[in-house]
Amino acid sequence: MEENPWKLQSSKRIYDNPWITLEEDKVINPGGGISHYGKVLFKNYAIGIIPLDEDLNTWLVGQWRYTLNEYSWEIPMGGGPKVDTKLDSAKRELKEETGLSAEKWTEFLKIHTSNSVTDEVGYAFLAEELTQGETEFEETEDLKIWKLPFQEAHQMVLDGKITDGLSMVAILKLGRVLCI
Repeated sequence: MEENPWKLQSSKRIYDNPWITLEEDKVINPGGGISHYGKVLFKNYAIGIIPLDEDLNTWLVGQWRYTLNEYSWEIPMGGGPKVDTKLDSAKRELKEETGLSAEKWTEFLKIHTSNSVTDEVGYAFLAEELTQGETEFEETEDLKIWKLPFQEAHQMVLDGKITDGLSMVAILKLGRVLCI
């Protein structure tokens, strides 16, 4: 394992809300110079779920993404508080956004979403043996739910129609496992 070449001199909290903290650190960089490093610290894990039925259908969630000012198709996902287990968060998000619950769960992906400026870690789960129920949208969610063959979702990634990073990596990795 490599030794950290960055030496922290001081840290200053710039901004804080229920989801993120923004800090500015004064550091000695690997070349020996003094630098300022801004970092976004996430209070939740990014949790994504690929529900997959016995016919290899999956579900995508569509919504307007405020930060991008555009519509986005994604796997069901959300923030998982670090005080909860990742699996409990995945179960909650799947139920909330699609109404689905699953008997079989497999964690199959860990990703650092933007490791040059954030500490966000994302996880993806495969949910199988599904049962349909009612959605439980949050107040901020205006979602469309789309059931489609997993192979079509995979092609949407390849065609640039799914651009969310966690969704892309999870779909491509599962596609590799399923030999799509």
